[in-house]
Amino acid sequence: MDLAAADRAYLWHPFTQQRGWAREDPVIVERGEGTDLIDVDGNRYIDGVSSLWCNIHGHAHPRIDAAVRDQLSKVAHSTMLGLSHRSAIELAQRLVELSPPGLTRVFYSDSGSTATEIALKMAFQYWRQRGKDRRRFVALRMAYHGDTIGSVSVGGIDLFHSLYEPLLFETLKAEPGDVGGMDKLLAAHRSEVAAVIMEPLVQGAAGMLLHPPGYLRAVRELCDRHGVLLILDEVATGFGRTGRMFACEHEGVAPDLMCLAKGITGGYLPLAATLATEDIYEGFLGEHEEFRTFFHGHTYTGNPLACAAALATLDVFREERTLERLQAKIDLLAELLQPVWAHQAVRQVRRRGFMVGIELAPRPLPERIGHRVALEARRRGAIIRPLGDVVVMMPPLSISHEDLRRLVGITAEAIEAATDAVALPRAA
Repeated sequence: MDLAAADRAYLWHPFTQQRGWAREDPVIVERGEGTDLIDVDGNRYIDGVSSLWCNIHGHAHPRIDAAVRDQLSKVAHSTMLGLSHRSAIELAQRLVELSPPGLTRVFYSDSGSTATEIALKMAFQYWRQRGKDRRRFVALRMAYHGDTIGSVSVGGIDLFHSLYEPLLFETLKAEPGDVGGMDKLLAAHRSEVAAVIMEPLVQGAAGMLLHPPGYLRAVRELCDRHGVLLILDEVATGFGRTGRMFACEHEGVAPDLMCLAKGITGGYLPLAATLATEDIYEGFLGEHEEFRTFFHGHTYTGNPLACAAALATLDVFREERTLERLQAKIDLLAELLQPVWAHQAVRQVRRRGFMVGIELAPRPLPERIGHRVALEARRRGAIIRPLGDVVVMMPPLSISHEDLRRLVGITAEAIEAATDAVALPRAA
């Protein structure tokens, strides 16, 4: 079977212009091993984006493999509508124990988009059931919270979201890092706003935009002052990406609702969770005839295989001291990026923990400079991914020091090759 031809004939890839895709030779992954991906021709690539930011401990990790196999011998799936099962219960307890204080309840779904959609619906219904019609949300400009209609409504990246504007509900947009602006926005609309939703510390899909120190803490205090809920989207930043288990820990912030996905299963299976405080949970309690139930669910909510993978992922964090060992790698990464920042084609390097965005000096749009860098990296044995003119690196937390050096070195070479060392003006 000609896999490349069959791919072009039958598949439709996400966030991909298929006309351009058909002109290039695709990498067709056969298997994974540690922090490498191996294609059908036997070529190896460092997985420099953790298979879209979700692989934590590497591919084919024996501990997680064994957990999934063991669960498979018991039951692959059982609904949580009217039933429960061991791995979902155990995982919920573990997540509550790991999470910021006050988060006591876990609602499962299957992706980051649905985790944020659930948080929005919970916030709205919570206020409605307290007799308050709060149907507006405050989100940050350049935010990304997923691709369902609700999560797109609170998004703020025009390239991804503007086309769907006729389908969306209206939200209030705040400038990232502007505490005074957020205060004024909440003061003007406090009786209408159900919640503020934000990615803590780093806006990932916006190109790794970093918030100033103290901003998250200030937003938490403003939400308390104005009596609105705070939703933190830790889908990309959670599970060690910033150097702590959750990004909000850096500023000692506990949200009212927290969204998790991506790394929750170590990149093995789709799973997401929306964590809520007991106060929010109790707002949905009542007699059957009161219809205070949260009317939301998914066929694969709390899938046993995914929960087993997630439990094993948390075990590996503990057994391999992942966060403790990560600190030296974070320091090394910062050191390795210094010469990259010095390259004349690089406008800015933004980094928090193991989340890196290398912004290239702008070139004419048809040149697709970020994409060209990614192709050059692929030829040298690494998978990285562009967000427009920003090249993203987010390797598995388990990457070795040697492979981290090699990944950054390949990226630097790819930038050099793609830009032909043309001197480009820096931004002021």
